[in-house]
Amino acid sequence: MNRFVVRSVMRGLINGRSYCSGSSSGSSSGHAYRSAIVGRSLQLSGQHNGVTFGGFEWRRMMSSAPASVEKATSEREEKTEKSAEEETKGKEVVTSSYWGISRPKITREDGTAWPWNCFMPWETYRTDLSIDLKKHHEPKNFTDKFAYRTVKILRIPTDIFFQRRYGCRAMMLETVAAVPGMVGGMLLHLKSLRKFQQSGGWIKALLEEAENERMHLMTMIELVQPKWYERLLVLTVQGVFFNAFFVLYLLSPKLAHRIVGYLEEEAIHSYTEYLKDIESGKIENVPAPSIAIDYWRLPKDATLKDVIIVIRADEAHHRDVNHFASDIHFQGKELREAPAPLGYH
Repeated sequence: MNRFVVRSVMRGLINGRSYCSGSSSGSSSGHAYRSAIVGRSLQLSGQHNGVTFGGFEWRRMMSSAPASVEKATSEREEKTEKSAEEETKGKEVVTSSYWGISRPKITREDGTAWPWNCFMPWETYRTDLSIDLKKHHEPKNFTDKFAYRTVKILRIPTDIFFQRRYGCRAMMLETVAAVPGMVGGMLLHLKSLRKFQQSGGWIKALLEEAENERMHLMTMIELVQPKWYERLLVLTVQGVFFNAFFVLYLLSPKLAHRIVGYLEEEAIHSYTEYLKDIESGKIENVPAPSIAIDYWRLPKDATLKDVIIVIRADEAHHRDVNHFASDIHFQGKELREAPAPLGYH
């Protein structure tokens, strides 16, 4: 029987006929071939295994297995190939991009992989802890007094709600403190585009401040998990404060920066009280979050106390920057006329 099939195939090859044609000359051999061989599969050419005949391909020329077994084996092979292709495709999405965009391999100083996408090693720094934490801008005119009293009034509901829960208090404080720098930087950016003039570096300085405050929040979130009502409070306060500060900055940048300066003075006070509770044992001095260790280049054995110290120093720097910006406006000048304190966290 096998010899008959082979002779039929060879005869068809020699005569150049297709085994799927309906011509009379090839119908007998094609019919004999199809009836003699069980489970033959006819597929379009271009597959990996098989020989092409007249635009078609016979994948298995001879087999003694039943059609159902061959079909099951074929389906398993196809599923395996598809799963392998999907796995490879998933890896390609992570490691490559159609647009050629991919992050280079970044490591720490000790050679370990850099774990953060929210900031890079060159954006980290060591805080200047020598800054004077007790500096205070004495209100001298109506604008200063209005800014000072406004901040003191805003502190009252905060003291009532959070009391001495300084972790939650700091979390709320940072959601507000990160707004002014973004609003100021955004408005200065639009002004620079609108008036075709440089900003003197103040756009970047204010956005640096906003980013630094946001990193304070990311650190506090690792230490304090806010409850649902605290998250709701954050949404409410941020919605009100953003729009109010936006309008205020449009009307009077000098008042806006003075208010932020006094807000930062209150932040210094809050973090100082936070440190007192840590030192007295009322708050556990837990290990510092890894994000804080990398961002501030702290020692591997750094604790919560070390984190609060560097955050408080950052707030002192923000205090100086905003009081300085307000003084520039009080002198009747624009911010672009004075060099911006870039990198001054």
